[in-house]
Amino acid sequence: MQESELFSLVRKVQARRSEFQTVEIKACRGGFPKIYDTLSSFSNQDDGGVILFGIMEKADYAVVGVYDVEDAQKKAMEACNQMQPKVRAVFTQCDIDGKIVLSAEIPGVESVNRPVYYAGVGRLKGSFIRVGDVDELMSEYEIYSYEAFKRRTKDELRKVPEANISLFNQDSLRLFLNSVKKERPNLASNVSDNAILELMGITADRVPTLAGVLFFSLYPQTWFPQLCITAVSVPGAEMGDTDEDGARFLDNRRITGCISDMLEEAIEFVRKNSRTKTIIDENGKRKDKPEYPLLAVREAVLNALLHRDYSIYTENTPVSIEMYRNRIEIISKGGLYGGGSVNQLGKGHPDTRNPVIMNILELLNISENRYSGIPTIYRECSKAGLPEPKFEVIRGTFRVTFWNDLNPSGDDIDKTNLSEAVIQFCRIPRSREELTSFTGKSRYYTMSAIIQPLVEQGKLRMTLPEKPKSPKQKYAANNF
Repeated sequence: MQESELFSLVRKVQARRSEFQTVEIKACRGGFPKIYDTLSSFSNQDDGGVILFGIMEKADYAVVGVYDVEDAQKKAMEACNQMQPKVRAVFTQCDIDGKIVLSAEIPGVESVNRPVYYAGVGRLKGSFIRVGDVDELMSEYEIYSYEAFKRRTKDELRKVPEANISLFNQDSLRLFLNSVKKERPNLASNVSDNAILELMGITADRVPTLAGVLFFSLYPQTWFPQLCITAVSVPGAEMGDTDEDGARFLDNRRITGCISDMLEEAIEFVRKNSRTKTIIDENGKRKDKPEYPLLAVREAVLNALLHRDYSIYTENTPVSIEMYRNRIEIISKGGLYGGGSVNQLGKGHPDTRNPVIMNILELLNISENRYSGIPTIYRECSKAGLPEPKFEVIRGTFRVTFWNDLNPSGDDIDKTNLSEAVIQFCRIPRSREELTSFTGKSRYYTMSAIIQPLVEQGKLRMTLPEKPKSPKQKYAANNF
């Protein structure tokens, strides 16, 4: 980082009066602060981060300077060396308002080397993740996810001894064996059915595997009641909204059965609870247009079932489909396998968490296993004239959001009256960052001069009223 870049970053922090996902500030005026948590959290995210020493949040983000630049840099390096693996920071300093500000750029490490943690307390207590502008202790599951990737753990192949193969759907099993013999000619002769089941991961030592149970058991939820799909249709834009009769759900279902059954029932649920527009074409013919392209939704649900985490840490968490007035959210446990960025989805062939399940899906002609799911989702939404879907990874959870024709971007909103524009923009709950970006004003001005008055007038509401300062706080319009 050049001095000019450091200067600009400090002014940006002061203008927005906040820290960021990739920026942490420390006063460092009377001595060196604790930075282990931030070293860990920045190292454990792809973009890394920057620690700014010499800025005091409690003094309205004023530059207060570093007590001793050389000693501060020395102690920062010592802290970096106490991380496992060691952190290699890059330091820059500059004079701002007659005081010295020191920055430490912390690079993100490759997923195979995560989690980076403070060796003084160990992996479980010393591994952190960045959430907004806060360093939070990693959960045991988040740590396990990195370890599972390193060890190539195949949770889909763990044995389920209580699920006897006699309780499998024999017709489905026969169709699968026939498909294997047809598509894998080298297994068509001189290989017994029992051997094929072993080679395909359906059984292990003649004991059913989790993958085998999920595809061929008469009722997989006998042993894994939460490996299902929960699907709800909500009358408003947030969970908890009610209709005029006080109902919280327009539809509420638990979808069970094998993976193939759950997939089809989930698509039927979305179809049933979607609006349908009737369009008259140029020839005067009526044509129904669904609210969401069902092919795109199918790919998203299939991806959730295929790529979710099936470890013991997540087997009590179902895939969920949440339909709101303005969007659908499809949520599954398990972030991107091996790390990576959501911006790279659909661009290349990433590591696969559940290769056995993927192979079974291909042999059953449910998925072609050609990494075309994400491009299909983008293409179908574009053809339908809908906004691009949103892909997110949040604390080990993967979320896909489809928006309907209530434009979420705000690009078409007239900003002549900024307060009224904000209300329109908040038809969908918005974070502080989204609101600041929309208004084009500073964060302080946006929140104090626009948002807070609207909240007091009852025109906006907080989604987390009991936690007004929460980094997850959002603001929603009461008129929609």
